[in-house]
Order: sequence, then structure tokens, then C-alpha cells
Amino acid sequence: MPSDLALVTDSTAYLPQEALDRHGITVVPLSVAVGDSVLCEGVEISPKDVAEALRAKQRVTTSRPNPETFAAAYRAAAEAGATGIVSVHISGELSGTVEAARLAAAEAPVPVRVVDSRLVGMALGYGVLAAAEAIAAGRDLAEAAEAATRRAAGTSGFFYVDTLEHLRRGGRIGAARAMLGSALAVKPLLHLDGGRIEPLEKVRTASRAIARLEEIAVERSGEGEVDITVHHLAAEERAEPLAERLRARVPGLRDLYVGEVGAVIGAHVGPGLLAVVVAPR
Repeated sequence: MPSDLALVTDSTAYLPQEALDRHGITVVPLSVAVGDSVLCEGVEISPKDVAEALRAKQRVTTSRPNPETFAAAYRAAAEAGATGIVSVHISGELSGTVEAARLAAAEAPVPVRVVDSRLVGMALGYGVLAAAEAIAAGRDLAEAAEAATRRAAGTSGFFYVDTLEHLRRGGRIGAARAMLGSALAVKPLLHLDGGRIEPLEKVRTASRAIARLEEIAVERSGEGEVDITVHHLAAEERAEPLAERLRARVPGLRDLYVGEVGAVIGAHVGPGLLAVVVAPR
């Protein structure tokens, strides 16, 4: 990556470490509080830790980075020679992270373009990678930010949860509250819509919900070139077979990544999450 532009994201992108290293991407962590302990995602708390805490019915909450954390990241990039920074983040409808980034950007020593991806997980991650590729191709600051925005706008995220209880507690389900009355009788499929988590369909059993998730991913992928991520939390036994079926069924599949979500998203969805991100090229 040319040294004149830097790229920053947050820990909810869940990008593979190899991609972070290859593109020199700076990750600003969100925080997870388990009881009285406040821990940095990806540094001090793992997906396994948060899954165990939720199973033990411990109180788990999350919080955005402090604007000063972003300010420090932007200063470090400028001191390393960056003349501009692209900063791509989790949906502002789900977290105050993008607002913290904007507050820091206003005082940064070099121009910063903050992008609200309106997404989370590798749905956000694909926008980050689009910016990285634009920077590597010699695009300017505005073009790199636009590349992230454009890829994010075309990316979809669909997911299944065993229960809506964790989303309800965290206040992250928007209109999905309407499903709570029958939550015990159905297995909900949700999606990212307008930057929010919204209900998509109700299915009677977990196996039918996962089968339907597969069908939706195949339909959304179409015939063109597409990248896919299968996310999970403490559900690798569900994620790997789904990924293999998608590999066989999506004709234009380029890259397929299977990865566990981190502690922040895990705190809101709970163990058993299964998600598919579809990102047309």
C-alpha cells in the first residue's frame, strides 16, 4: 500500500489477520463489559469468552471507542507519513463508533474521510478491502472512500440466531421487536436493512432456518462474481457445512471465508449465530 494514504477500521469488521497485515490496516477496538470488567475486543476478550459469559447469564454490554482512541490512531498514521486517511466503520444505526471517528477526524492533522458502512462484520470488511484495493491502485482519498461506500452498498448480510433475547437486551433489533411475542415458537431470520437489524422471515425449526439461509445466499449471489463470508458464534459445526454447500452452489464464487464473529457482535447475537455475507464484485 502506498504510504501517502492510511486505512483505519474498527474491530467489528472481523477481517482475517492476513488481510489486515497485507494492507496495513489499523483496527480500533470496541469494548465489551462482562460484569465489572471492561475489555478490548480482539485484545483482551475472545468470542469463546463472551459465549461462555452469555451461557452463564452474566451481564454483557458493549461500548464504542473513545474519540481520543481514534485521534491517536489518526495522529500515528500522520506521523508515519500518511497525507490522508480513510476510516470505514460499523453502521451508525448500531453503534456510536462512526460518530466517535467523525469527532476525531475534525481535529486530525491530515484529512480523514469517515465512511459509515451501514453494515457490520465482513459486510463492513468488504468495504474496507475495497478501500484498500483502491489505495493500492493509486486512487486518491475521495476515490478510496467512494470505493468503500460503493462496495458496502452492494453487500448484503443475512443471519439466523437461536434466540432474540440477546438482541432484545442490547436494543439492537429495531422492528424485530414485533417478533418477540412468538420468539419461542419460531426461528428468526434477520438481515441488515438501512443500517439496522430487521426481521426477514420466520421459520419453524433451526434446520429449516439454516436451509432457508442457504437459499437466500444463493439467490442473492446470482450468476456474477461474488465473495461470501460465513460467520458464526460457537457454531463451527453449522458454519463449515454451510460454506461447503455454498461453494458447490454459487457459480461466480471468488473468495469464501469462514470466520467467527468477535466479542462485540457475539454479545448481541449469542451462541449459535449463523450468518452469510454476500458481496458482489
